[in-house]
Amino acid sequence: MKSAILNFERAENLQATTTAEKRGLARDEVRLMVTTPDGNIHARFRDLPSFLLPGDLIVINESATMPASLPAKGPLGEFTVNLSTHYGGELWLAEPRFSAGEPGPLPLEPGQSIEIAGLPAHLVSQYPGLPRLWFVRIEGDVVGAMERRGVPIRYGYVDEDQPLEAYQTLFSKVSGSAEMPSAARPFTPRVVKALKAKGVKFAGILLHTGVSSLEVEVADLEDQVMYGEPFSVSEQTALAVNEAMREGRRVIAVGTTVVRALESAWDGNQVKAVSGFTRLFIYPERGIHVVDGILTGFHDPMATHLAMLYAIAGEEMIRSSYAEAVASGYLWHEFGDSNLILSGRTRAPAKHDSRS
Repeated sequence: MKSAILNFERAENLQATTTAEKRGLARDEVRLMVTTPDGNIHARFRDLPSFLLPGDLIVINESATMPASLPAKGPLGEFTVNLSTHYGGELWLAEPRFSAGEPGPLPLEPGQSIEIAGLPAHLVSQYPGLPRLWFVRIEGDVVGAMERRGVPIRYGYVDEDQPLEAYQTLFSKVSGSAEMPSAARPFTPRVVKALKAKGVKFAGILLHTGVSSLEVEVADLEDQVMYGEPFSVSEQTALAVNEAMREGRRVIAVGTTVVRALESAWDGNQVKAVSGFTRLFIYPERGIHVVDGILTGFHDPMATHLAMLYAIAGEEMIRSSYAEAVASGYLWHEFGDSNLILSGRTRAPAKHDSRS
């Protein structure tokens, strides 16, 4: 499948440049577009309970965001290092950048010594197929360095640095994400209360996100390289998801991270409790086995996440909804608006053998 199907036109002024709060809105007052096979409905996020059914299972990511953007210096002078993923011990995957608005790859060499937030560090190698990312060995207390000198990762479309709290969601419990699992940002206690009152159920997974969604740079989707991200699906969540599937109830993922975790835990028949690292790339030919819908933000042209949306709901439905989102002025990125995509597929409850 050719990657060109992920391209579309979108004006730069549709990028959210600051938080909803600084735009004068509560978190749950951002816009919500509900996409179904019958078309699109325009609402506000606080209206989410109106579009879900009693018994629907919402699965959220409980990872919390780290202040993972750190000052660095080396042979090039001063630059920025965005930590992405911790692989154990001193080994991290990181993205060296000139600045928030100017990415790499930087002209660095394996074996070079640099300093990251005052800590000695050594460049090991670029990640195969992803030259903007480096394996780096960092000596010392990295968590402490982030607490002292780190800020949340920010890109050029956001006007100014925001406090770490702006990058946490209502469900943030376990620190470890380089970037916020932003699909859950608009959830507020009043929305959760209304959902539970309607009979909607919740379950959680853990996936620590690395640096932001990669753009597809290969001609064929199946050749796309993904780096490993740590994740965990608990026994309790696996049981909740499998029960919903057996009973024909919908499983709605809050964010692409949740889809990756659940699909990584799929053993061909059901979701299993599992922990590890996932490099899973989800695209139409690979398919989806677990979720019936996704609550997410709007993704850039050529983003790997678009391939996942095509797998969930089909290329035609997603391209049509994105065209309407552009025409209607929805805002993109982590502080932008939301999109509830319901595939429309029905899952028949499992039949029980009357002789058992």
